[in-house]
Amino acid sequence: MNLNLNNLKSLTTEEIMASSFGIEWEGLRTTSNGHLSLTPHPKRFGDKLKNPIVTTDFSESQLEIITEAYDSVDEAFDMFSIISDLININLKKDEYIWFQSIPCILPKADKIPIAKYSIEGINSEIYRKELAKKYGFKKQMISGVHFNFSFKESSIEKLYELFGKNMTYKEFKDEIYLKLSRNYLRYCWIIIYLTGCSVGCHETFTKDCIKLTDCEDGYGGHYTTKGPSLRNSSIGYKNLIKLYPSYKNVLSFTDDLKSYLKKGVLIQAKELYAQIRLKPKDPQNMITSLINDGIQYVEIRTLDINPFYKCGLIKHDMKFLHIFLIYMLIKDESEYENWQEEAILNEENTAEKAYDSSMRLIKDGSEIILKDWALELINEMYIMCEELGIKKEKTLDLMYNRIKNPSLTYGQRLIKLVEKNGFINTHVELSKNNKKASKTFVETTDLSEIKEIKKMYYKCATCN
Repeated sequence: MNLNLNNLKSLTTEEIMASSFGIEWEGLRTTSNGHLSLTPHPKRFGDKLKNPIVTTDFSESQLEIITEAYDSVDEAFDMFSIISDLININLKKDEYIWFQSIPCILPKADKIPIAKYSIEGINSEIYRKELAKKYGFKKQMISGVHFNFSFKESSIEKLYELFGKNMTYKEFKDEIYLKLSRNYLRYCWIIIYLTGCSVGCHETFTKDCIKLTDCEDGYGGHYTTKGPSLRNSSIGYKNLIKLYPSYKNVLSFTDDLKSYLKKGVLIQAKELYAQIRLKPKDPQNMITSLINDGIQYVEIRTLDINPFYKCGLIKHDMKFLHIFLIYMLIKDESEYENWQEEAILNEENTAEKAYDSSMRLIKDGSEIILKDWALELINEMYIMCEELGIKKEKTLDLMYNRIKNPSLTYGQRLIKLVEKNGFINTHVELSKNNKKASKTFVETTDLSEIKEIKKMYYKCATCN
């Protein structure tokens, strides 16, 4: 089964666009001078095991916001944004969310607090200790944005009726997400270029990150002028060795996961840190659930925290991702054998060197200039949208302009600020401004309009 543009024309535009969207967002709590806050997870957010919206990631100082799945990008983004506002303004007066994927000023590694749980969550705490031992405490403090996506079941069912011959429905649905995932891995380098926004680090972070930078700010900060995303670079949050699981079908994928676990390469199946994850119905039994229940949705893990908006995420980037994932479903696949090795090389080179105008990526074994390839992909997306009746010209125009003019990218905009004010000072100021913006928004917004959001936010928290 290989869906293409003509196949999708069998659906209405509404059926093509019908999807579910969710957001998971990690962010450190920091003091007013840019140091990691060492206070416990705020009590007003309730039990971190029971609050489905506000919890912690690796560290007690690392907030995680999780939304439900919504039927539109607008609804998912708006819900997330207001939840973020409510969380930000309920932090202590002198405490802020750090709006950057690369950490703030860190204490010594053994002073970074691992998230603490009651006896019910002891396994989560043990797993975090194992990760800290394996990857180091400081690497665990890298934060990011995860974008959860699925096509509506009704649209998949209609496609299955038309094009699912000689396959079970589960096999057909799995192949939709597998093809999307294979192509996403091939082309996620363009997402790194368009949305990357982690160009610096502090001297208290890892030495391998500092080595990737080419400038010092005079205040203990280091930054790169060569690429948009240290988080997505070779020193980012990645497995210790490069892994290439098979995405041919679910059984081959899960067989590879079992092999990694048996050999001790991974501690748990969820430790596979790919740019996209295949998500099961039962996350507690990932491998068994993928085999028995199939792929339920995918999790995009490429996005850096964006400091230029009060919730650390930009709506147009989410809208672009939506179109991009549809494009990944219909784009023809290359038969090039070493595509995964090439894909990882391209994502890391983009993250580290994309601002070199002559920088080349590898396409099926041959060199191609990044800008030329990026424009080729965007132009194909324009054609797809026109053919399918998708009205997203404004979103595509924004991305087209970022490719033609790199100074419009988030990374280059941030480099200018860091050059002027330093890495820590820049992000302290942005984080303080974002907290002010959240406070202003909540104070000037009719609370009746966000009644359901407040109800959801307070459901498992103690603040009022």
